[in-house]
Parts: sequence; structure tokens; C-alpha cells
Amino acid sequence: MIDCPLMPGPGPVYHENCDCPLEDSATWLQEMNCPLSIPQIQKDLAHFPAIDPEKIAAEIPKRFGQRQSLCHYTLKDNKVYIKTHGEHVGFRIFMDAILLSLTRKVKMPDVEFFVNLGDWPLEKKKSNSDIHPIFSWCGSTDSKDIVMPTYDLTDSVLETMGRVSLDMMSVQANTGPPWESKNATALWRGRDSRKERLELVKLSRKHPELIDAAFTNFFFFKHDERLYGPIVKHISFFDFFKHKYQINIDGTVAAYRLPYLLVGDSVVLKQDSIYYEHFYNELQPWKHYIPVKSNLSDLLEKLQWAKDHDEEAKKIAKAGQEYARNNLMGDDIFCYYFKLFQEYGNLQVSEPQIREGMQRVEPQTEDDLFPCSCHRRKTKDEL
Repeated sequence: MIDCPLMPGPGPVYHENCDCPLEDSATWLQEMNCPLSIPQIQKDLAHFPAIDPEKIAAEIPKRFGQRQSLCHYTLKDNKVYIKTHGEHVGFRIFMDAILLSLTRKVKMPDVEFFVNLGDWPLEKKKSNSDIHPIFSWCGSTDSKDIVMPTYDLTDSVLETMGRVSLDMMSVQANTGPPWESKNATALWRGRDSRKERLELVKLSRKHPELIDAAFTNFFFFKHDERLYGPIVKHISFFDFFKHKYQINIDGTVAAYRLPYLLVGDSVVLKQDSIYYEHFYNELQPWKHYIPVKSNLSDLLEKLQWAKDHDEEAKKIAKAGQEYARNNLMGDDIFCYYFKLFQEYGNLQVSEPQIREGMQRVEPQTEDDLFPCSCHRRKTKDEL
């Protein structure tokens, strides 16, 4: 057996397949440079001054389990247990993966919680008196779900050292030509998952000198394909950054490509939206992106502003990129999840249980290419 390779980073993060949890979570948090608190987590959990695992285990499946796809998880003694509710539960693979990954890195708190596998946030009750804590990948201004990093961003973090995939590191290394040599049109590609996207394609046809927008797939508005088609071939995401301007428009919910657009070196024009990812509240319009009204009525005006104020647009692009590099990388995602479960766990008023019908999520077997030997790092006072 060879020593497990340590991946470069701020803390004790072994190769992804190494099962080497650090028992002292406080040390792990410190070595990972995790923040003491995260405002979005504080905001989301403020709706739930006390969380009763017995109560949510009984009530959430009755309320949501028949119409929605949910996972009921318990983390106990650093093992992961699950029971699924609903028909379409394939997306559990993303949640299983991050939970197993965390348990390989650090001793996790014992927690019991429910994850929404669908696109839309679920908890829409206006009163706080009878709401339920539901973890979701997307939040909205009219819901009270507890927001996590999206499955897409989470998967990109876990797969960065695995198969070839779109991830934050590879985008940074493929940002195309320098600003002055980029194409001075706004680029957008995607599917027809929101009517504003149809409007964008119409704008592109009227103003091809400003916008290059086209659909790569029709699903929701197939009857309108003749009006808004034909579909075009996918282009490499790295080729997006041959253009100065990137347009970010909601799909069914928030467009999960925003982290990748920010970490490139183009300026992002972001549609105003009721939907948000875990980091949106930290972004500042006109500092990290150029805001656009939800109905796109001022998109042409904002594009013209960017053209007329090239240095300011370049500065916004740079600020967005720096934000993404400093806040949306792998260690930031691991920190967010751990802090979320830690603070959620502190609100529990009884012990999480391995409920009837739960099964253990089995950890993956050791990778033969990277056999692991865990090292216990001594603290300074032990040296």
C-alpha cells in the first residue's frame, strides 16, 4: 500500500476516494479556512428556531411525499442512511455523493433532514408557525426552503479530479482571447425552458449585431419551433468566452450556469429573478454583473452601455471572476455544506434516528489506483 496522495489545498483534503475523516471538526474547519458564519445559512435557518426530527419524520412525507420527490436522510456516526419518497428519485445520486464525500473528509454531525429533488422550492407557507425545513438546490423570494449549492456545482467539484467534465478549474484555464480581442456581441445558448428565452431569440434576430442567441433544444415550446428555430449545434462552453458579454436567464428556476459564467473573463448580464442559488445574495449588481430587468425590456440598453463603457464593463467582468474564484471553488462548497449541517444540527431538539425503511448509502470501494493510508496530523502543541 502506498501513502494516500494529498491534494493541494488549504486543509487536509486527501484524494477524493480516500476515507480519512478528521475526527476534530473544529480543526478541519480551521484548516479549510471556513468562515465562522455564512449569512445565507443564517437567513434560511432563522425560520426554524427549533427542529424536531420526530415531527419532521412524521409530517413531511405526509405533506409532500405523494406529489414530490424527496429524500429522507439521517447522518449517524458518520454513516449515511436514506429513504426515498416519490417516483423520480434519480437525482439522489448527487446528494448521496456529497454526503459520502464529506464523511470521508471529516466527522459529520448527527443530523436528520429532507432533500427536495425537484426544480422548484417547496415550502410556500407564509406563516412560520407550521412550516417544515426542506433542503433545496434553489431558493426563491416566495419560499422558505433551505438552500444548498446546486447539484451541478457540487458535482463539478466532486468530479474535478475524476472524469473530464465542466468544472470551475477548467473554465478558468480556458477563458479564450484577451478582452480586447473578444467578439463584441452577447452570446447565449440553451433550451426553451422559459418564455423570456424565446424573447431573447427574437431580440437576437432583430439585433444580430448585439446578440447571438439560439436554442440547442426544444422541449417546452415544441409547437413554436418553427418560429424560434432551427436548433443549432452545441458549442464548447469554453468558446462562450470568445465573446465579451454573457447573458444569464432563468430556466425552469435559476440558471445553474452562473458560477461558470462568472469565473470566465466575460461580463455577465444577469436577469432579475425571484430564484436564487446559495451565493446570489453576496453578488452586487454593477460590481459583479450588469443587472437586466426580468422581462428583458432593458437588455439592449444595458448592452449598449457595456459597449460605450468598455473599461467599466471589463472591471465588472474581473470583479465577478474574482468573486467566483474566492467563493465558489471546491473548498468553499465543502465548507458551505458542513456549516449548513452543523448549524442545522444545533437546532435539533432530539436525537436523529435511523428510521424504519431507511437503508445505508454504501460508500464506494477503494480505488486501486490510489490506495489510501490515512495520516493523523499533529497539532502544534503536540510537536
